[in-house]
Amino acid sequence: MPLLTVALLIVLVALPLLFILLQALFPALSEGTLAGAFSTIPALLRDPALPTLLLGTLKTGVGVALFSAALGIPLGTLRGLFHLPLARVWDLLMLIPFLTPPYIAALSWMLALQQNGYLMQLGGPNLNTLLFSQTGIMLIMTLNIFPVVYFAVSRSMLASGQRLATVARVHGASAWRAFWHVSLPMALPALAAGVLLAFTLAIEEFGVPAALGPRAGVVMLTVGIEQRLADWPIDLPGASLLSVLLVLIALAAFALQKPLTGNKQVTSITGKPAQSSPVLLGVWKIPVMALFTLVSVVVVAMPLCSLYVTALMSTLSGGLHLANLTDRHFVALFAQQSEALSALSTSVALALGAAAITGVLGFLAAWLVVEGKMRGAKIIDALSLLPAAIPGVVVGVGLILLWNRSFWPISPYNSWAILLLSYCCILLPWPVRYVGSALKQIGGNLEPAARVHGASSLQALRHIILPLVFPSLLAAMLMVFAIASRELVTSLLLAPAGTQTVAVFIWRQFEQGSVGQGMAMASIAMTVSLLLMLAALALLQKQGKASDLS
Repeated sequence: MPLLTVALLIVLVALPLLFILLQALFPALSEGTLAGAFSTIPALLRDPALPTLLLGTLKTGVGVALFSAALGIPLGTLRGLFHLPLARVWDLLMLIPFLTPPYIAALSWMLALQQNGYLMQLGGPNLNTLLFSQTGIMLIMTLNIFPVVYFAVSRSMLASGQRLATVARVHGASAWRAFWHVSLPMALPALAAGVLLAFTLAIEEFGVPAALGPRAGVVMLTVGIEQRLADWPIDLPGASLLSVLLVLIALAAFALQKPLTGNKQVTSITGKPAQSSPVLLGVWKIPVMALFTLVSVVVVAMPLCSLYVTALMSTLSGGLHLANLTDRHFVALFAQQSEALSALSTSVALALGAAAITGVLGFLAAWLVVEGKMRGAKIIDALSLLPAAIPGVVVGVGLILLWNRSFWPISPYNSWAILLLSYCCILLPWPVRYVGSALKQIGGNLEPAARVHGASSLQALRHIILPLVFPSLLAAMLMVFAIASRELVTSLLLAPAGTQTVAVFIWRQFEQGSVGQGMAMASIAMTVSLLLMLAALALLQKQGKASDLS
């Protein structure tokens, strides 16, 4: 079992990355020769497009990180330190934009804010210039990404409690000094992690810059990689080298976390979880509630309304009128032998397969790592979590380079199986993290007790460990299904001719001008995804309560 787990991780994660590196260093590798080694590096450095790609990527990443901090830190602080009415409702609303596919959000915002868009039809301002600009792209991405900062700050402050800040107030510190010198330093590691994660998510994003970038004159590495694979002549060495560059930037962002926090950990004196004692808002209750309401309207209501309204409109030119409402786009989706129905069935089948494979592999990997079942546990841990730092477009490039080889007797390339491999690679960290956390909560004494009473290792795993962590595993599999069912970038890169997924169908409909039918499919995908993710969160919350009671 350990050897099988390692073998699967090597196939899913290590080999695609290895072939990207080999192709980047040996440009003629696809021709079966090592000639011209390292020649792509000087060629890339001379490429006049490289500075633009790097500047666009870094500028967007830094801008989104700063905007996410500016929005997420105040909201997270208010949620973590104060008694906020309807706190769970606000948490759920802040989670929705993060769970919304960025490309769907970008298309929804484009319909709402562009010239003669929904906002203008309702008497609002013309934001077309802002939308199709570098700042506009950063703002649109921020509205999807800022929840990582919000939840990092709020959960850190909820966990640390107000006890130490109260002690500081008793000894004469003002509320601001207590926050600045006590509460904020305790949340600093989580804050740094959230901001750096926002940066990483921004530089890895493909859908938003691909949708808005051409009209804004903004290019990023993700779009440059996809263009080198989609436009003729195909540039495999260039795409590989840009992929390596993008991975290095992402890994550098993760490596910066400890230096930014001074390699220090701030903990409570007792080591026990602090009791949460939120401060009453008093006269600030109404303004704070108004702020959360405004943010929720902007980040949740506006894009979702744009999405569903477009799906129900007969024509965009008809405007926001009752006479222009129709259900014909939904009827067309489910027409017999329609492309939409085929795309939907393909996505559902692939998502189910990805959820099953990542569930089994993630459970085994987490069990081997947490229980320390083999010497190479750290390697398994690294391989299983590495995809979290790898952009989806890089995974797509790696799978192309790995499996599009003549020496393989059987290859998944140019079939639905290559899509399944890509989804499994990208989404593997979800089950690993969820199951790993659950295994740490149940402790390590149950399995040895079963072994003492005659059970084999496999029996203990099947009858004791698996039932205890199953709610977390099921929640992770639901998350994997929801995300895989509308994944975009690897679907665009790897989908065989004649095969469409939900994401590819939506993207192609916009390219062809069939906006209503594309948004009808997007509305179905969004509704199903949100319901599944809510079910997953409910399962995790239920297991958390059970752990607290035990």
